[in-house]
Amino acid sequence: MGSGTRRRHRWAALLGATALAVTAGGALACPASAEPQQVDFATHCVPPPIAGIPPIDGTTTARITVDNAAPKVGDTVTVTYTVVKPAASNPVDIALPADIMTPTGKVTLGGAQTGAVTVTGPKKNDPVPGKGAFPSFSMTGTFTVTTPGAITLSPGDYNIHTSYLLELDTPCTVTSPPAPVSETITATDGGQTNNRAISLGSASGKPGDSVTVTGTNFAPGATVTLAGRAGAAQTADKATATANAQGAFSGTLAVSDKATTGVVAYEGSAWSDDKGAGPAAYVVIDDTPLPEGSQKLNSSVKAGTLSMTQAGDTVELAAVDYGKGGFSRGSLQTVTVKDFRGGPAGWSLTGKVTDFTGPGGAKIDAGKLGWTPVCGTKAGSPSTCQPGSPGAVGSAGATLASAPNGTLTGGEFTVDARLSLNVPAFTPPGSYSGVLTLTLT
Repeated sequence: MGSGTRRRHRWAALLGATALAVTAGGALACPASAEPQQVDFATHCVPPPIAGIPPIDGTTTARITVDNAAPKVGDTVTVTYTVVKPAASNPVDIALPADIMTPTGKVTLGGAQTGAVTVTGPKKNDPVPGKGAFPSFSMTGTFTVTTPGAITLSPGDYNIHTSYLLELDTPCTVTSPPAPVSETITATDGGQTNNRAISLGSASGKPGDSVTVTGTNFAPGATVTLAGRAGAAQTADKATATANAQGAFSGTLAVSDKATTGVVAYEGSAWSDDKGAGPAAYVVIDDTPLPEGSQKLNSSVKAGTLSMTQAGDTVELAAVDYGKGGFSRGSLQTVTVKDFRGGPAGWSLTGKVTDFTGPGGAKIDAGKLGWTPVCGTKAGSPSTCQPGSPGAVGSAGATLASAPNGTLTGGEFTVDARLSLNVPAFTPPGSYSGVLTLTLT
């Protein structure tokens, strides 16, 4: 899950002569990958010519976050590029009203996979006074993982488009690319074979403008459909291109549908995850003049995060007797999952446990801990929570609950599980401890 939302919760289990308690390990565990870093980098910004002022050389402060820090090859990763402090400011004395700025940009990939991810942001901003600093803004986009290994993500060039009186752009480029690495993800093979990928020649345009779409790793000679997307739905924008002998293509797509928010490319008569790539983010800038005497009213819904909390950090399991052994039972502390991201992505809550270690090196194998998951969905949630299958948790892990991908996902969910530790007969008396780790992605 994205930065600030990826958290794992630990419980340590203590097995005594008369009772079995599962208690907190004392802290929230960090994910396997490092937390995203806020980075500074030199930036060269060119104000619109109408401003009559020279280029601005300053410093941009930014960070990159992702919704999945441990993807498999073939997975689609959502990237958020947040410009915390832009290098540029309002170049004119005229104050800018709210919601007239549309940002677009690039995120640079390095390490195991190279390239650039196109990201776009909504037309959403606080008012900017004349010659005042531009506010912080966020842009999102996606890319398909094609190679296993560590993939670095660095902030790249960005552009601030303003739609007030005139349509103006303030492009800002990284002075000495690439900028410092803000986020690193680790991709695994996962048995996936779809390495198709696309990129766009521009991140935005007016209705009817054409965008260049280039693709790689498609089937040689295949007819590739280029299409606009609005979430999970295909829009009216559509064109075709032909892959060459190396599986690469370059085509153009006229984007006229104002609902289009991204572009995909696929082989065959309809989109499929196995033979498609994208969506690559794209913004249609509506420049339709208003009728005389009219006022255009803008609003927006701000996307949130994927997060989880727990009702407590201690679970008391029933006592077991030395010599008899048997199941020591209890209930997981309730976990609340809140998915306020919007969009088509679902989520998965998984868990794994270590061996329970005791006195003198004695232990109870991790595979002896089992659970029976249950979950509930709050009324009005677009998604429906699905419990994992009953069975052993073990060190390899198991799914506690999930919600599927869909046209529009989100909601609030409660997740519980009945726990049972199968303690072997004549397990030496004493205290035993293990760690149960939950991961939400």
